Amino acid sequence: MKIIDNSIKYLGYFTAFIVAILVLLVVYDATARYLFSTGSIALQELEWHLFDVIILFGIAYTLRENAHVRVDIFYASYSEKTKALINVIASLFFILPFSALIIYIGIEFVHLSFIQNEASSNPGGLEYRFLVKALLPLSFVFLSLQAIRDAVENIQIWKSI
Repeated sequence: MKIIDNSIKYLGYFTAFIVAILVLLVVYDATARYLFSTGSIALQELEWHLFDVIILFGIAYTLRENAHVRVDIFYASYSEKTKALINVIASLFFILPFSALIIYIGIEFVHLSFIQNEASSNPGGLEYRFLVKALLPLSFVFLSLQAIRDAVENIQIWKSI
């Protein structure tokens, strides 16, 4: 489980680095567009693709840090044993099946994009759209690993209380 924990931790660090890169690109793009009346379709598309990286890779890290959305008004008042049981059920019956579905559908989605050599429809846009689309199933692989780690950890907590 340590390898999953470290992998997701470093994925979070990588995502934070991408946030910094995105901020710099947006500042550059806005400055070029509004002060010098120049711009780049490819740069704007790159900004969207980096935003995709942040959102998709941030999902697993958010679960790792226990910062995901839930109804805390009820959850906060539960005992540790009940919280652990809820976390196990959420991981095994919600996160993992949904992730498996997204991975299954996403692989075909990426494959089709690769076969078609899909690129931006905008003139001057980015090529190799399959690379960005590959983030979808990959991010849910990371989410699945984190959900498995959480389920194992919460089963241990539930048994020990």
